Amino acid sequence: MKRFIFMGCVVFLGGLSSLAQEAIVKGRILETNSYEPIPDVEINIQGSIFNTATNALGEFYFLQENLPQGQQILIVSKSGYITLKLPIIIRNDASINLDPILMEIDLREVEQQIGVISLSDNELDDDEGTSYTVSGLLQASDDVFLNAAAYDFSTTFFNPRGFDNANGKVLINGIEMNKQFDGRPQWADWGGLNDVQRNQEFSMGLKANDYTFGDVAGTTNIIMRASQYRKGGRVSYASSNRSYRGRVMGSYNSGQGKNGFAYSVLLSRRFGDGGFQEGTIYDANSFFASVEKNFGEKSSLNFTAFYTPNHRGKSAPITAEIENLKGIDYNPNWGYQNGDVRNSKMKRVEEPVIMLNHFWNISSKTSLNTNLAYQFGKIGNTRIDYGGTRLIEVDGQQAYIGGARNPYPNYYQRLPSYFLRFENPTAYDYELAYLAEQKLINDGQLDWNSLYEANRIAKDSGGNSIYAIQEDRQDDTQLMANTILSIQISENITLNGSLNYRNLKSENFAELKDLLGGTGYLDIDYFAEGVNNTIIGEVAQSDLQNRNRIVTEGDRYKYNYELNASVISGFAQGQFKYSRMDLYFAATASQTTYQRNGLFENGNFPGNLSLGKSEKLTFTNFGGKAGVLYKITGRHLIDFNAGYFTKAPTLRNAFSNSRQSNATVIGLESEKIQNADLSYIFRSPIVKARLTGYYNTIKGQTDINFFFTESAQGYKDGYAFVQEIITGTDTRKMGAELGIEAQVTPTFKLKAVAAFGENVYTNNPNQYLTSDDFDILTFGDKTTKLKNYHVAAGPERAYQLGIEYRDPTYWWVGVTANYFSNAYIDVSTLRRSDAFTFDADGQTYNDYDPEIAKTLLKQEDFGEYLLVNVVGGKSWRIKGYYVGFFATVSNILDQHYKTGGFEDSRLADYKKVQEDQKRNTPIFGNRYFFGYGTTYYANVYIRF
Repeated sequence: MKRFIFMGCVVFLGGLSSLAQEAIVKGRILETNSYEPIPDVEINIQGSIFNTATNALGEFYFLQENLPQGQQILIVSKSGYITLKLPIIIRNDASINLDPILMEIDLREVEQQIGVISLSDNELDDDEGTSYTVSGLLQASDDVFLNAAAYDFSTTFFNPRGFDNANGKVLINGIEMNKQFDGRPQWADWGGLNDVQRNQEFSMGLKANDYTFGDVAGTTNIIMRASQYRKGGRVSYASSNRSYRGRVMGSYNSGQGKNGFAYSVLLSRRFGDGGFQEGTIYDANSFFASVEKNFGEKSSLNFTAFYTPNHRGKSAPITAEIENLKGIDYNPNWGYQNGDVRNSKMKRVEEPVIMLNHFWNISSKTSLNTNLAYQFGKIGNTRIDYGGTRLIEVDGQQAYIGGARNPYPNYYQRLPSYFLRFENPTAYDYELAYLAEQKLINDGQLDWNSLYEANRIAKDSGGNSIYAIQEDRQDDTQLMANTILSIQISENITLNGSLNYRNLKSENFAELKDLLGGTGYLDIDYFAEGVNNTIIGEVAQSDLQNRNRIVTEGDRYKYNYELNASVISGFAQGQFKYSRMDLYFAATASQTTYQRNGLFENGNFPGNLSLGKSEKLTFTNFGGKAGVLYKITGRHLIDFNAGYFTKAPTLRNAFSNSRQSNATVIGLESEKIQNADLSYIFRSPIVKARLTGYYNTIKGQTDINFFFTESAQGYKDGYAFVQEIITGTDTRKMGAELGIEAQVTPTFKLKAVAAFGENVYTNNPNQYLTSDDFDILTFGDKTTKLKNYHVAAGPERAYQLGIEYRDPTYWWVGVTANYFSNAYIDVSTLRRSDAFTFDADGQTYNDYDPEIAKTLLKQEDFGEYLLVNVVGGKSWRIKGYYVGFFATVSNILDQHYKTGGFEDSRLADYKKVQEDQKRNTPIFGNRYFFGYGTTYYANVYIRF
């Protein structure tokens, strides 16, 4: 027995000895000023395949016995810090303990990143036209291609690999923040919190992620934990002519105290009477607080809350006719009222978020992160309601009289082209066109006084308001919870997994915001019956439970319903890291449920067609992905990632006309996504490069469009406001990316970036129309011929050459030249259906010419353009303070270019489109979004 115990002790001590011998190189990395540990620092042995990273305590280990022997260089790097190169001598029979290694903050890089974030505020808040993914790339500074996409390419609304932000995931403290309504992150919910958003983890594409399965456009996790911010404060002031004119911000982080508490606070304000485009008023405040209590080394509890109420004026896409007369900065949505700028289309976002995060280190190998978040508040978009109606009596019967002319100055009947619409205009027509042109050139803004005057006249005659301000509201209440488990099975194997639950209750309604001097507003759908007519008898009621209701300011009217959604999901992942190869495998599953609950009984859809609960929609989805990083040598690597998964349609695309009815989309299905990418990576002390090829298909997509058309062939005269439902859409995105940078001297860096892609539709999706006026309307073979048209996703080709100089005395300057091409307009799907080819009788137009039709349906290419940007800054260290400034000028050559646009579907049949295109100036021409001219951003700051 004694012998057994003795042998056991020998084995045990021998095991300890062998473990000690395995740790050939180890160390701990601390920040120079605070002596706080720095996690996630990359450690590489130069010229070898060996690399690792520091843990939460700043510690790292190289345990392999086959490390390169003799004199080596240890490279210590992390974004925001000055890279270290440490000479060491490795011998298998001796351990190296580098404790501590002190890293100093790289003020130039940190402040430049802050500036990049600020520059992107306009894109983060954008909700018009195409949505973009650049926001998720803001901290990708270690990859030259992603850095270019996040900054230099973002002004053109370039989408890496053709994906928009609904194809990417944004997390805060491990909790998904993408909206269930449309799948997009609402960046305005945390806008203005720049100083507390620097701690981000970005995984590109479907690469392994410790928190979630992810999506094809990548995953960003913003870490907002009090203990993760470096101790100190920062005060800054920024000025720009892009989206806002000024921004003031102050923040302070306590660091981890001896009592285990840490806290962080931030206040900021952004303001301006208008950005680059006229009338884009900006008024935003941001508040942030986080408190964390550390219960020893085992666990901590973090509370985070932020509230960023913002109110801004929106712009509008314009036609070439308007752009020629008023310029690219013209915005028809505003006008002067009592000498002040007033925008009729204001977006208001007020959605506070509170989070509770628990971090538990169950053992040295196992951790559990449990999160709970609650989001509530409102999103509102205002516009002018010009359907005001008066209830009168005619020959003993009730009658309705009202409706008003569209008051916007860009309304087609106010433009010169409208008065020259006939084939042989008269002298009087030319006179009217000239007067319209001069009025638009010399004024061209919304006439608020005329709206108030029209309501005054109606009021004096005993009538209701003709004009009013309507706010379309979305009041969301969302509960989110998840738990994330990480287990290190061995030195080489780590398992990750999570369970997630999200529940949404969304109230959607129109609120009467402003009567514009009137006394009330009659709540009926007058436009369903025709404008500027007297209607005797019944009309379409907004709510049959409250007929002919007179609403006042603050009342809900027109539509009122709830959307309910819940998602249960989970994923599991294994990561395997070896000296020559890193692998991962992951799987996911989810169940999504949607239901509408109508609170108004709409007159066009009586009974349970609009009132009460709809049928419940349920989608079960699954997916898998895998990847391998093969290290040929320390300088040459091959990275391959592939995945297949299904994805539920968004809540927005589940109901064909959710404002008025319970009808669900016919043929609704989950999307089926395949994705693969292959990269060659080269890294040396001087050159870093990545070349990537990618291939993606998405099948079964659904989209709903809303517009007024004169080409609803088969319905009366074709005039109707319709919902166009497109289902079963398939797309293919393929191409290549190249990013290369060379540190040619300690102060000069050269970089080159290229993106070459093709984003196209690969089938002819299903199509049908619904309306107040009819149930379902289809054309010919019930499809829209989209095959081989380009998906409107920004430029498919983008190239950059850049140079950067960083002086040892902490000033720097950089210049980039950026070339773009192959950007396409968003085509009208109604024009590509048989509604374009067939007359109202269902037969092909007698004079239909396929060659002319091909010309009319050719997709517009926005052409080529070159943008040159300059960036620079300077920082000083004065005693315990860091002072500096950062500035950039974008598009210094003031190039004129289009960032996006769409075809108008009002005219969608062969005869009407041909007639309009024959005019010198089409009445219903394409609508465009234009890029900014020369813009600037400047920021001054003090850190302490």
